[in-house]
Amino acid sequence: MHSTVRNGTPTMLGRALTLLSAFRPGEPELGLAELARRTGIAKPTAHRLLGELERWAMVERVGRAYRLGLRLFELGQLVPQQRDLQETASPFLADLFEATHETVHLAVPDGAEVVYVHKLSAAGAPEIPSRLGGRMPAHCTAVGKALLAFGPPERLTAVLEAGLTRRTPRTVILPGLLGRELEEVRRSGIAEEHEESAPGVACVAAPVLGPTGTAVAAVSIAGWVNRLRPARVTAAVSTTARALTRTLGGPLLGARR
Repeated sequence: MHSTVRNGTPTMLGRALTLLSAFRPGEPELGLAELARRTGIAKPTAHRLLGELERWAMVERVGRAYRLGLRLFELGQLVPQQRDLQETASPFLADLFEATHETVHLAVPDGAEVVYVHKLSAAGAPEIPSRLGGRMPAHCTAVGKALLAFGPPERLTAVLEAGLTRRTPRTVILPGLLGRELEEVRRSGIAEEHEESAPGVACVAAPVLGPTGTAVAAVSIAGWVNRLRPARVTAAVSTTARALTRTLGGPLLGARR
């Protein structure tokens, strides 16, 4: 925030980033008026900033509307940690998908949320509120719980400070209950979610540990809550996470206890 806010007021860079962040899934194109409304940036300023972003190919004009530009995608592919992790994990996730025929995720932590960096969707799977590059609150997802249980204390602190928002009637919103769940995840090495992020969805996840022993990612299997049997997929998810951990040079969970 220090680079995008000066004396409590967003800098021009901060305003430009705010405009880019206004785009949402399922809304590839937005008009100037809507961008100004969403960001609180005056229309003349927004128009000037969008013109500069267009010159850098960060946005593209589509008639009277704007959409995100190809340059953003190109830059995203250059992020070393994400690229290296995706390339390393890809064959392991493909094997997991073939073994279970369920939707497979790989997610990484970012503040109080998780970001999905890989997804293989199964035919006939429920509508899961995840997408490549998308975010979800960590406290209501299995990957999030795995990352919290095996992450540094400040990761959980960020989640609690952000608030345990309720997404469904089954979302855990009590800090004490979440804490007890995370203790069980540390004991078993497996995190579960049953209709906490979306109705009808169940998920089983395991952490991927980096060289310091902290979870740098999490692998999960998701499917229909009335069809997905955790006992049936736990071993496959755990095996995949352990293989990735070993490849990344992290300690295996058995060695931690």
